[in-house]
Amino acid sequence: MNLQEQAMTATDTLSWNEEFVLGDARTDHTHQEFIDLVNATTAAASEKKLAIYQELVRHTVEHFAQEERWMSACGIPSDFCHFGQHASVLQVMQEVERRALNGEIAYIGSMIEALVEWFPMHASSMDAGLVSYLQEKGFDTATETFKGGAPAATAEAVPSCGHEPGHACG
Repeated sequence: MNLQEQAMTATDTLSWNEEFVLGDARTDHTHQEFIDLVNATTAAASEKKLAIYQELVRHTVEHFAQEERWMSACGIPSDFCHFGQHASVLQVMQEVERRALNGEIAYIGSMIEALVEWFPMHASSMDAGLVSYLQEKGFDTATETFKGGAPAATAEAVPSCGHEPGHACG
């Protein structure tokens, strides 16, 4: 085991537990896959770490696109902070992938640490709010359709991400 592998410890993993269950089967399944790939990246031998990290990046692209399709279907504007957070996280993940492809594999460990820190709060705040909003609007994530037809979207109906109206997301 090299120094980098020794540095990646249990603090670089996430454990699926009831706190992550948001009550939407598709969201919960996608989140569990994300956690599994984070943990697989941590556990991977150095010669396989990049390939597994690339699986995590591909999964995250689809994971975020899925949630963004749902938000768009519900009339949530693309400048909503949830979209922005996805874009920021994905941009860094893809930069880490680019650098790892150029031999700078150590950045993967740093990215995993950041994801382990970021994901629980994102899931329990933004994603939980999204699931609640989708359920309120009658949006079925399995079929990506509305029960009873699409509701009218209003600015007041956009789910909050925790900040006061009129203030920037933080």
